[in-house]
Amino acid sequence: MTISVGERLPNATLVTMTDGGPEQVQADSFFAGKTVALFALPGAYTPTCSARHLPGFVEKADALKAKGVDEIACTAVNDAFVLSAWGKANGADGVTMLADGNGEFARALGLDFDASKFGMGQRSQRYAMVVEDGVVKQLHVEEPGAFKVSSADYLLDQL
Repeated sequence: MTISVGERLPNATLVTMTDGGPEQVQADSFFAGKTVALFALPGAYTPTCSARHLPGFVEKADALKAKGVDEIACTAVNDAFVLSAWGKANGADGVTMLADGNGEFARALGLDFDASKFGMGQRSQRYAMVVEDGVVKQLHVEEPGAFKVSSADYLLDQL
């Protein structure tokens, strides 16, 4: 079952890269006490993700923060090393990369899908959400192959 607006995010272990290496982050702790614009994508270095999705959030970071977003985070079913390298390659210093290497967070949200026919295994759907103190306030899930409602521009218009 897919998570809905008004529901609390499930707790799951995500991984972020620090100067000391990969560090586990509990979703409960990460989203507590702040407003987060979270966007998810099928994978780092994939065409739409690299050309449009991540760059849009990097470009609109200040505008999102001006509308009350405390933190911008990206999650994908990639390991922390790949997600960190991809963020650095795209100048995403203002975006927290949350690796969901085993897809546990995507599954717990009900927002996973099978990309095996593309050789990618289980992945996260493309979406964007606004989370306030761990509760989903907005959720915008893309139709397969689409890129509109999960964009930074769309999310900014909804705030």
